[in-house]
Amino acid sequence: MSKRGRPRNLNGAVYQRKGSAYWWVRYSTKEGVVEKESSGTTDREEAQRFLRSRLEARDQGQLPVVLASRHLSFSEWADWFLERRSKPPFRTESTHQANLNALKSLKPVFGALRLSDITAEAIEDYLRQRLSSERRIRTKLGVVHRGKLKPGTVHQEFRILRRILNVAVKQKRLAFNPCQAVEFPVSVLHSVRKPHYMTATEQAKIDGAAPSYLKNIIVIISEMGLRPFKELLPIQKCQVDLENRLVHIPDSKTPSGIGDMPMTEPAWAAFKAQMEEASESDYLFPPRTGCTEKPHLTSLRKAWEATLKRAGVPYFPLYELRHTFATRLSAGGVADHFVSQMLRQGDAGVFKRYSQAKFNMMREALGRLDRKANEHPANIGTAKTA
Repeated sequence: MSKRGRPRNLNGAVYQRKGSAYWWVRYSTKEGVVEKESSGTTDREEAQRFLRSRLEARDQGQLPVVLASRHLSFSEWADWFLERRSKPPFRTESTHQANLNALKSLKPVFGALRLSDITAEAIEDYLRQRLSSERRIRTKLGVVHRGKLKPGTVHQEFRILRRILNVAVKQKRLAFNPCQAVEFPVSVLHSVRKPHYMTATEQAKIDGAAPSYLKNIIVIISEMGLRPFKELLPIQKCQVDLENRLVHIPDSKTPSGIGDMPMTEPAWAAFKAQMEEASESDYLFPPRTGCTEKPHLTSLRKAWEATLKRAGVPYFPLYELRHTFATRLSAGGVADHFVSQMLRQGDAGVFKRYSQAKFNMMREALGRLDRKANEHPANIGTAKTA
């Protein structure tokens, strides 16, 4: 025998343990630590495959992640995700509620599984089963079944599952996200309603039928692309700098949404008019009645619906004025990637690298808004909004 002792067995071994019906495996990590664990099978060939998968993970440097996930169930990880990555300020309250709703369907299927045991095949089986399921709606008379689930609903559950597992990969609890190997079985293009782009003619009709505060909101969103409920309605007057024509956004849906945004001339006039109208409040859009929990407007649905009805314009969500903003920028010749940046959707680091030129670039882009974009004969594309 060599003075250095017996060499390590790098190939591992499969053996039977006294008192256990399962085959066990033994192998060494790169650091020389001997790991012993059950293969979970009574078939020797299956145990051999299990051992080979562990050795492959070791050779690829993924063994620590694999071992970290072997005792972590999807249910436990989902609870961690809800607490640490789903609630504000990481995500909005509505996004958190959507995550909770999706997990009502995901947990019964994947909850007891270990993260490392969730496979692409299992996810595909889940999607097919959900697409054939019926909608269950709770009423005063009980649960009512109303047709099959829409593909868009199931696709949202799939996106939330993918997000949860992506975070597990980043946190080194999972080596690979199985959702990456899954292709959604049906098209969701026809289940998602095409957004409406407000024309200049429609805007003139809406402005004539809207109350003054709503008219100001319409102008600001279509000129600057602010998110109405997360960014615009909670704004305080101290955040509006009329002299330098800037508005500070302290909270947003995405990190890149936080910061200063320059105004166009119509937006500046709308901000100025609204500050004069709300002269007795610290908020730009104080509540219209005293029966509210927050010191600013939180809903515009009734006023928006009534305004569109008076104007004779078919209903479309107020949020889609962001699509109008993006369309007008594109029609003015602004590059698609910069339109996305003006919508403040992408990586927050993009503008930080060009912080000195940021405001000049944004002002130049805003100056190219084409307010009659939808009245041109040719179709003009737009960046996707969120």
